[in-house]
Amino acid sequence: MTKRQAHDAGQSEAGFDPELLLVLAKAGDGAALGQLLERYRNYMGLLVRLQVGRRLRRKVDVEDLLQEVWLEIHRKIVTFRGSCEREFLMWVRRMIGSILANQVRHFLGTKCRDLRLERALVDDLDQSSRALDRGLIAPQSTPSQQAVRREHAVILADALQGLPDDYREVIILRQLEGLSFPDVARRLGRTEDSVKNVWLRALARLRRTLEEPA
Repeated sequence: MTKRQAHDAGQSEAGFDPELLLVLAKAGDGAALGQLLERYRNYMGLLVRLQVGRRLRRKVDVEDLLQEVWLEIHRKIVTFRGSCEREFLMWVRRMIGSILANQVRHFLGTKCRDLRLERALVDDLDQSSRALDRGLIAPQSTPSQQAVRREHAVILADALQGLPDDYREVIILRQLEGLSFPDVARRLGRTEDSVKNVWLRALARLRRTLEEPA
């Protein structure tokens, strides 16, 4: 198989192969790396958004920070030593943690690198990733074939992005940021009863989406 044929195989929508794309990306194929990053855009964006809300009080723009993460991945992909999606996502979370730590130091006015802060951010990112994989679907739900093949947290992030804005927001605030219903209601400018109704409908829609065949 030529390099071009390998790239086309990894690029196929139906046959998305993160392991093959990782091999190509580490070999310098910018298009392969670009496709990988696009596939994980929703996942990375959600993790960045959660950390910005918790650590930086929304003092930085999520899209700007995500762009910085992408540029850093482009610079350092040759140093990645893993070979599978799970290892790549762990590496990406460490990258996000390091960049977020720089942002936190900037806003706190400190100059020295804080390894404890970086480790805490990475741990927090790992917990957020696991939260995506746990609390958003019913235990009896049957995962789609796509979810069997790929990391559940990535599938969930993509499914969340496909929801109507109000559904997605109430799930993120309630399930992932851990806000109470009164706090979610204040954040969204709704009544508490309205928020609870939207939340129930949003979870039902999300579960249906996840159970649909890929």
